[in-house]
Order: sequence, then structure tokens, then C-alpha cells
Amino acid sequence: MSNQRVGSAELQTIPICSSLTEAQLDEVRSAARVVRIEAGEPLFDMGERCTHFYFLRRGQIKLFRAAPDGGEKVLSVVSPGQTFGEAIMFLGENAGYPVSAQAIEASELIGFKCDAIREFLRDSTDTCFQVMGSMSQRLHQLVLQIDELTLHNATYRLVGYLLKQLPEEALQSSDVQLMTPKLVVASRLSIKPETFSRILNRLRAIGLIDVDGSHIVLRDIEGLHYLIDQ
Repeated sequence: MSNQRVGSAELQTIPICSSLTEAQLDEVRSAARVVRIEAGEPLFDMGERCTHFYFLRRGQIKLFRAAPDGGEKVLSVVSPGQTFGEAIMFLGENAGYPVSAQAIEASELIGFKCDAIREFLRDSTDTCFQVMGSMSQRLHQLVLQIDELTLHNATYRLVGYLLKQLPEEALQSSDVQLMTPKLVVASRLSIKPETFSRILNRLRAIGLIDVDGSHIVLRDIEGLHYLIDQ
């Protein structure tokens, strides 16, 4: 971890810190340090004692579990502006991370010491509710993810993922640059890589998308919506 200190202005952009007073921000800042890791570098391993939770400044982090066959199941891809690992604080001082975390690309994070933050939370009811709100939102997202994985087929999941990458104002055709490697996206959607490629090729063949490496043009947004709404 770097010795670089984190400013109050930045801390206030993090949801769990947004309502803190300057004195409270000073306490949190003393437990926060900047972390930089390169692409492919692990941040922590599953089962490792949880000493920090994190806020991602830039880059991408994948949260995954190793499979018995040597592969991995990606459970989530963390984007800038998101926190992760905070729920583990409440499982006790010796709790371990339930997943592994690794940088997809060069990333910069703020790491918060769990021990110090736990002590702080005992005296800050408002911040406790902020943390609970963040965890409740994450739980809701996981429930939706389970619904997608169990109730819908692979084509639905992939088309839904592509549509979620669109800017809100996109109506007819739009470029989508996949910033996350296709193998990671496929694992996150529980789709085998060969099936992932086959679905992309099928969507291209019927004129719904164009594909050039990681660059995808959604040529017929209405048609893609129809495909998953029928």
C-alpha cells in the first residue's frame, strides 16, 4: 500500500462517507491508504483474513472463485466508483474473504482498515446505516443476478448485458466498446467461451450487431429488445 493520504473531498464522494463531518472524515482518512496494482495482479485471495475493504478509483477488478477443474467463476466485475468487501467487516476480526480479487487492468484503489473502521462505526449510527444501505443494494443486485442466471438462457443474458452497456440516450444504433475481456464477461454470465462466440456470430448473422474484436456495434437496438422481451 502507498503512504499517499486521501483527501476529504474525495472521501465525501464515497457513499458510506458522504454524510460525515470533517472530524469524522479525519478519523476515516487515518485508516485509508492508496493501493495500486497492475493488470493480472491479485489484490487478495479467497480465505485470506479480511484486513481491508476497498473503493475503486480507476481500472477494473474481478471478484471470482476458483473451480475444481482449475477454471474460475467470475461473480462480479467492480467498476470505478464502487466499494467492495465492506460486508466482511461484520463477520468478526478473523473472517476471510469469500472470493478472490484480481486486477483486470492496471487499477488504483483506496483501502480502508477494517479494524479501525469497525471502531469508528460503533460511534457513528448514520454511517452504519450508510454501510447497511450499500450492502442491501449489493444484495438486491445479487438476487437479480441469480434470477438472470437461473431463469433466462445464454442469449438472453448476453443481449441483456450488451444493452446495459448503452448510454441512456441511445435509440437506434450505438457502439459498445467491451472494456472487460470477453472471457471474463462470459464467466460472469455463466456462458462457455465457445457459446459466447457462437451467440455473437448468430446476432451478427441476423443483422442485430457488428463485431470487430472487443468493439461491438448494436445495429438494431429495437430488435435486440424484442429478442429478450418476447
